[in-house]
Amino acid sequence: MAEEKHEEHKGGMTVREAGHLGGEKGGHKGGESTKEKHGHEFYEEIGHKGGQKVKELIEKGEEVERKEEK
Repeated sequence: MAEEKHEEHKGGMTVREAGHLGGEKGGHKGGESTKEKHGHEFYEEIGHKGGQKVKELIEKGEEVERKEEK
């Protein structure tokens, strides 16, 4: 197996740790920006759309199973 590099830089963090931390901060900041821009209703709408897609995929999977049983 390849060895993982754990080089420390200024501040005592590995590059991986710094990247992970940056992603957490950036993700949170982006979520707050989206929330301010679009509001609560936006999240309700995308949640509903996601739920409908899951329902559709489940129904398609069940249909395929029924056809395979015949």
